[in-house]
Amino acid sequence: MNSKIRVSAAVLAVAVASAFAGSPTTAVAGPVSDPFYTYTGTAPLESIPLGTVLNSRTVLYHAEGIATPVTAQQYLYRTNNARMDAVANATTVIQSPAGNGNAISYQSAYDSLNPLDAPSHVIAGNVSLGGIIYSGETLLLAPILLAGYDIIVPDTEGPTADLAAGPEYGMTTLDSLRAVLNSPSSGLNSATKVALMGCSGGAFGTDWAAQLAPTYAPDVNAHLVGAAMCDVFANPAHSLEYANGSLFWSGATFSALIGASRAYGYDITPYLNVVGLAAYAAVKDQSIAVSIPLLAGTRHQTLFKWQYADLKNVPFYADLANKINAGLAGAPTIPVFISQGTIGATMGTFSSEPGDGVTIAGDTRTLARQFCASGTAVQYSEFPLDHVGTAAPWLLGGLPWIYDRFAENPAPNNCAQIAPGDPLVPVTAN
Repeated sequence: MNSKIRVSAAVLAVAVASAFAGSPTTAVAGPVSDPFYTYTGTAPLESIPLGTVLNSRTVLYHAEGIATPVTAQQYLYRTNNARMDAVANATTVIQSPAGNGNAISYQSAYDSLNPLDAPSHVIAGNVSLGGIIYSGETLLLAPILLAGYDIIVPDTEGPTADLAAGPEYGMTTLDSLRAVLNSPSSGLNSATKVALMGCSGGAFGTDWAAQLAPTYAPDVNAHLVGAAMCDVFANPAHSLEYANGSLFWSGATFSALIGASRAYGYDITPYLNVVGLAAYAAVKDQSIAVSIPLLAGTRHQTLFKWQYADLKNVPFYADLANKINAGLAGAPTIPVFISQGTIGATMGTFSSEPGDGVTIAGDTRTLARQFCASGTAVQYSEFPLDHVGTAAPWLLGGLPWIYDRFAENPAPNNCAQIAPGDPLVPVTAN
């Protein structure tokens, strides 16, 4: 095995271990405004083709503020937000010293309403509580570098941190690939094959990119060999109800509701009561690392005015729920690997519905079966684990599955064994 690859992976791993051992994580310790992220060209941004590189730079790779000798290429590129407005977003490429010419696009589960928690900011050296999520994920990237694959890490939530706005995640991921595949400095080119990978919040980008690629980015779809994901938010509206009052996940689902609402230009504050307005003010610019402990066990009925306790009474809710329902979108044309947890009680979600505490097995089954019906090869597995625990078997099975896709081995398919799930039908307003 090439010693340079071992060194790069080891450097990242040591940096993460050091960061968790002693670096401060409670306050932002970096520039609030970085000019790299601002488009300064004269042409209107909307006139520039999707995936066009607007700016680029080389940075030292940081883990929770600790610089490593590993360098990364960062690109500002043109993409769309959830409302199809032209925006400039960032992505990062970490090159394997002995790259095999192919890459894995890793969609992070950074899950934040603060843009400074996005992977590109963390990699460039910004320190924040929310940034610790991506810094922890750095340990997962080491084996990918060791295998010789370059790693692409897009800021999936876009420049305004639109948490849970699935279609935006998909577009930012696909346009990130357009950008890096056409940038000589990335080390990638027209012959590069790419796999998509992400768990939990990272499954938003992985799943939506796979589903949107055939229509939104057929040029990118031609490069894709497969998508591996776990704990998929097939229908976030169902997750909001399933985790309602969860001792762990209730705060995260409220943050997701804030993020998706603002992504589509909806203001939830007129429908919140005094308690809800206070909760909104406390988490609206924060990572779920803040909202989870702050709102542990909270039921959303206690945050909304009595007439909106049933969220279907909120005028925009049905439209919002349907926009981010993956069951209403298209199917991938690439093989898919899905892992799903089924035990939520260990994370404080007490429900008779099988799920991992925040995502629902029945929703994921239905999404997988819809993919199967369209002709997609699906390898689906369930584990009696919670949302966090499922990541381990997913990674152990998902990486070999991804490597087999690059090797062009036949994709496994267990569609006939996937049990029926819950309907992913549109929400109707009251």
